[in-house]
Amino acid sequence: MSSMAKIARTSQQINGHILPHPCPHLAEFRAKNGSKPFRALQDCLRVKPPSGRASIRRDPKELPRCGACGESARPRLYACITCAAVHCHVPSGPSHAAAHAYLMPPGHEIAVDVDRAELFCCACRDQVYDRDFDAAVVLAQTAASTLTSSDTSAIQQYAPENLRKRRRIDYKPWIPDLREKYLVGKNSSPLNGDVSDLPWGLRGLNNLGNTCFMNSVLQALLHTPPLRNYFLSDRHNRYFCQKKSNADNTSKKTAANNNESGGNKSAARMCLACDMDAAFSAVFSGDRTPYSPAKFLYSWWQYAANLASYEQQDAHEFFISMLDGIHEKVDKDPRKPESQGNGDCCVAHRVFSGILRSDVMCMACGFTSTTYDPCVDISLDLEPNQGGSAKTMSTKSSYSCNGEADCMNSSQNCGVSTLMGCLDRFTRPERLGSDQKFFCQQCQVRQESLKQMSIRKLPLVSCFHIKRFEHSSVRKMSRKVDRYLQFPFSLDMAPYLSSSILRSRFGNRILPFGGNDPDASNELCSEFELFAVVTHTGKLDAGHYVTYLRLSNQWYKCDDAWITQVNENIVRAAQGYMMFYVQKMLFYKASEKRGPA
Repeated sequence: MSSMAKIARTSQQINGHILPHPCPHLAEFRAKNGSKPFRALQDCLRVKPPSGRASIRRDPKELPRCGACGESARPRLYACITCAAVHCHVPSGPSHAAAHAYLMPPGHEIAVDVDRAELFCCACRDQVYDRDFDAAVVLAQTAASTLTSSDTSAIQQYAPENLRKRRRIDYKPWIPDLREKYLVGKNSSPLNGDVSDLPWGLRGLNNLGNTCFMNSVLQALLHTPPLRNYFLSDRHNRYFCQKKSNADNTSKKTAANNNESGGNKSAARMCLACDMDAAFSAVFSGDRTPYSPAKFLYSWWQYAANLASYEQQDAHEFFISMLDGIHEKVDKDPRKPESQGNGDCCVAHRVFSGILRSDVMCMACGFTSTTYDPCVDISLDLEPNQGGSAKTMSTKSSYSCNGEADCMNSSQNCGVSTLMGCLDRFTRPERLGSDQKFFCQQCQVRQESLKQMSIRKLPLVSCFHIKRFEHSSVRKMSRKVDRYLQFPFSLDMAPYLSSSILRSRFGNRILPFGGNDPDASNELCSEFELFAVVTHTGKLDAGHYVTYLRLSNQWYKCDDAWITQVNENIVRAAQGYMMFYVQKMLFYKASEKRGPA
């Protein structure tokens, strides 16, 4: 019987964590010696760089041999925790390790696998679990991964096994009945034949005075599949919303008359979702003439008064501000908690909301503090400029844009970054400086620590923001980073999930270090597809935003009111600032409401 089968046979599940039954010999050993012997083994832990697997060696070149038979190639070699004597063990045959524990005084039953750094009870002849010992192993593995920061392949692909199944039903397309067919035919008009060759909803947006930052983001949002389906299915009807708003203002009119300024502010209250609904109706009306989103701009100015001007603004700042405005103005479901993290509070967060996990590990004892934060996008730093290094040149793109303004034509383009490299850097363990020591609850003092970020929950649409604008406090100046960034059209987010990183960090160990288990169902929908890229060309104070859209497997360049069809090589060579990815496979949850029989 394999060791994993033994673990499954002797384990129990507590709060979602699989933990072995306590071993009486280990409990007796702990009661007598505490955790000091396990901490002493930390100096003997050796981590192999390719696999990250830990082993026990006094010297890296040491070849352990059984003290009884002198064999070094037996299936298992175990070192006694008490006397460090090495003996072999054959699961289905003689065991010198068990004989050593039987002949020696009590306390010699607990040993450690020299090749796998796993605890073993020679009396029970089974693997045992100790939190302090595994904390030392994980700490050594994590510290070793920070020393080899150039190795970005530490997180390996894996086959999702034993995933928790999400309750869902098969998707069935809507088929109208006879009554619905009659209503659709009566209230519809045929489409013009001259627009059938272009994707539906492809329409230019007029520049209203340095508003390319708004137009670029609006083009991406107007063609975000879940957001488009929400508004085009009349989930937010602006006429009903305005009628309800007017009724609320009328009911508060008496109270507002006591404060004239308060009454004016209440009457001027606008709903960004209503103007977004109007923009969807206009863009998908079939009219190909450029559309002017003046009402939307006016409503956004009222919400973000500090940004109300005809000056150029940052597209990413507009994106965050607009989602916050929709979140604030849209009526929430009173039956659901108004938390951005759960993604159920409003349409903006149902589409873009995810959860980040932050682990801070004490370097002295291995205690880990875990926090969760909601996010609507992920801001990534470009990889450090490595000049003409082998790593940089191996990922350099061979695509050219034939003189387009969006090409990588800056003198700062001395290196090539990749989106996967930026995500690896975002989720890589980072050793915090001595000035950033955190208070360890177990040590009760401030200790040096390791910090690692991961993605706890994936959104339906992942937005990646590239930090291209830097500010130097030393030089007291800001500048734009024009380094080229490679981004894939298809992206697998599985290596950056909390479940993947924890599995890579702990190996076969399943420990309750971080509180709740990561949502394994995320691994079922980790494949994403690129559908929009917002680019920025020019300098920090004088630039221009353009959006590339992928519609019907064809790329289009949306430059304010001008829309042109482009080759995908043009998109690959563009200077990406914001990338929008949508899940390839959407799971539909079964409705808890019962319809009429």
